[in-house]
Order: sequence, then structure tokens, then C-alpha cells
Amino acid sequence: MHSTTTEVRTETIGSALLITIDRPKARNAVDAAVAAGLSAALDQLEADPGLRVGVLTGAGGTFSAGMDLKAALAGESPDIPGRGFGGLTQAATTKPLIAAVEGWAMGGGFELALGCDLIVAADDARFGLPEVSRGLIAAGGGVIRLPKRIPHHLAMELLLTGEPVTGERAGRLGIANRVVPAGETVAAALQLAERIAQNAPLALAAVKELVRAADGASEDWAFAVQARHMAQLAASADVREGMTAFTERRSPVWQGR
Repeated sequence: MHSTTTEVRTETIGSALLITIDRPKARNAVDAAVAAGLSAALDQLEADPGLRVGVLTGAGGTFSAGMDLKAALAGESPDIPGRGFGGLTQAATTKPLIAAVEGWAMGGGFELALGCDLIVAADDARFGLPEVSRGLIAAGGGVIRLPKRIPHHLAMELLLTGEPVTGERAGRLGIANRVVPAGETVAAALQLAERIAQNAPLALAAVKELVRAADGASEDWAFAVQARHMAQLAASADVREGMTAFTERRSPVWQGR
């Protein structure tokens, strides 16, 4: 299945939804139309029970140059209320998202990647948060998320200098899950998506929600939230199917209920 707008394309590949920002002449910079397109793509991913994982990438060998400054100066907002920059950085999705980063992931582009659950990077990709050089801060999640993902002093270096790092270094820092040769990120991300999709969708959703809920919370509170998820999972058809399939030495057939 394919879905196309001027700025964002989606394509169903197996149980994955490939979401492509399609403004290569603007280095896939995010304006209001891109934000609306990404928000709609996430809705498509969430609404289709046959889709298990989303893969986000950019057309033309660039992930995203971030906020479209010309559009912003003209009064356009790249934010979607309740969903943040690009309609993604604060969106509470239940299905895993993988960023497949080729070329530049700068500013808001880097923040879109940080808003995903996993990142596959080309070895020559560039990740950077240059907002301080423009009198701004990385307010789409960069300042908040990056220090939680990598050591404090390294995060502060990227945030305070605005200088980019390569995909190869991003892998060493722990920003990227996989580092692959240029041109191979989408294939690698789809392979990772296929592996994730072998697992129970209710359990995947529970992992995502619990990770969000536990962020900054006390352990007691986090365990209480976890107990609710475990009770729901224990009563699901999928957990019985998972156990039955294991005892019968076959692959489980998930129903998402």
C-alpha cells in the first residue's frame, strides 16, 4: 500500500510503514505541510493493525535539515499541538519507530531521530544541534533527550558547540543502534523492523508506554505502573499464544488482543 502527499510519502513493506520526508530540494526541511504529513503518517501507522513498526527517512540522501527557517520567518509553525515538532517529537505512539538516517540530520532533523525508538545511521551521516548559533536552543527534544541518551559532558559538547558528529561517531557514542554504509540505512532499518515485528504487539506497546512513564519517576511509582501493564498482558490472548507456541516449538501468531 502506498500513500502520497506532496511532502510526505508512505509505503507499506511487509508489516512496516516506510515514511519518507520528500522535500529533497529543501534538504527535507520541516515546514507546516511536512509536520501535517508526518502526523498523518503516524495516524496511519497507529490505525492499521497490520502495521507493526514505522521507519522514518528522508528522500534524496538527506534525512532532514530541521526547521524550514524561511517558512518559520513567514509565520509557519512546524509544530502540531500535542505532538510537537514535525508532528512527531512529542507524539505518544504505541508502535516502535526507527529512524533511517542518511546525510544530514541537523537541528530538528536530529530531534526527529531522537523522537524515534531506534536509529540506523549511515557511517557518513551528520548529526548536529546548531540552534545556539542561531540564538535558539534545541527545543524539539534535543536539550531534554540527548543528555539522557549519552554521557552528560558529551551531550553538552554537542549542545553548546553546535558542531555535528558523523554517523560513525554517533554509533560509538550510543546515539545510533546500527551504523551501515551510505545508501543502506532503509534496508537495515526494515530488517530491524522485521525482527521487532516478530514480537507481540501488545507487549511492544507496553514497553514503549512504560519507558515513557518511568522516565524521571520513582521506582515505586514505575513498578506500580508496570504492575498494571503486566496484569493486562497476562489476561491477553497473545500471552497465551506466546506460551503455547513456545511449548509447541512454532512461531507465534499474534492477534494484538
